[in-house]
Amino acid sequence: QVQLVESGGGLVQPGGSLRLSCAASGSISSINAMGWSRQAPGKQRELVAAITTSGSTKYADAVKGRFTISRDNAKDTVYLQMNSLKPEDTAVYYCNARRILSKDPNYWGQGTQVTASS
Repeated sequence: QVQLVESGGGLVQPGGSLRLSCAASGSISSINAMGWSRQAPGKQRELVAAITTSGSTKYADAVKGRFTISRDNAKDTVYLQMNSLKPEDTAVYYCNARRILSKDPNYWGQGTQVTASS
């Protein structure tokens, strides 16, 4: 099993920045990709960003140029730097991890609230 713990969410004004962190523990050797998804009230969960062990990254079109995903393998932690936040970025952000040979996330964190509002 893999456990994921998110932190770093909060309330910011539009145009502000936040940095989310996701610390992984457990059988992390089985993981080859991690990412972030978000879910706003009344909307479906959507992928925001992901990063693989090969170094590949992907971003939702809505956040390209504003969000950056990175990882620190020594700390078993993945980060999401969010700049130029917009009200439509408001959502609960969930860290996820994918097991080797799996195309879908196998593990999820508890979520952290991000609110961009004036």
